[in-house]
Amino acid sequence: MFGRLRPYMAALWQAPARFLLARGVHPNVMTVLGTVGVVLGAVLFFPHGGIWFFWGVLFITVFVVTDMLDGTMARLGGKSSRLGAFLDSTLDRVADAAIFGTLAWVFIDIDRATALGALLCLAIGSLVPYARAKAEGMGVAANFGIAERSDRLVISLVATGFYGLGLFPLWVLTGALWLLTVLAAITVGQRIWAVVRQARAHPEWNARLDGQPQPYPHE
Repeated sequence: MFGRLRPYMAALWQAPARFLLARGVHPNVMTVLGTVGVVLGAVLFFPHGGIWFFWGVLFITVFVVTDMLDGTMARLGGKSSRLGAFLDSTLDRVADAAIFGTLAWVFIDIDRATALGALLCLAIGSLVPYARAKAEGMGVAANFGIAERSDRLVISLVATGFYGLGLFPLWVLTGALWLLTVLAAITVGQRIWAVVRQARAHPEWNARLDGQPQPYPHE
């Protein structure tokens, strides 16, 4: 859903991307910086509860945008690489673990349903890029789905921030996390079904296995 806005956001970040490239900043530096910022925002702000959820979301949002900025920098500067793609995808998982893992930890003694929703959102959400990686590693396009990482981040962070401001009751945050878990599960199912259809339509493809390691691309 929100992933469709990526081309427009990339155009928006061209100016700051060119500015950073002109000063010798490498896209991989922005990738690492963004992840460190997200992790710090989650583990330092969220455990305090209350209004700190809101400030934590604002802090995290500043660094989340670097996930778009590093890609724009790589394209404009001709610095796209396998290492960059690997770092981007792997560190995205680290950032997700920090956000949803901290939420699960914070709410474990407050509301078990919320804590479990955050934990499942992390666990099922991690299967979304994995399913795409395995599918595309076998030559099956799987860059689609009802809820990609951007959708999960936007909805969960908005719900968390508004809860911190007191504008949302806890059940809204809980419901958002459980909804995202369901949507992530559907997305995984959609990508699995794409591989199943390929296997059914092309038995000869299904019988071929070269044993080569498969890539792990971005969401």
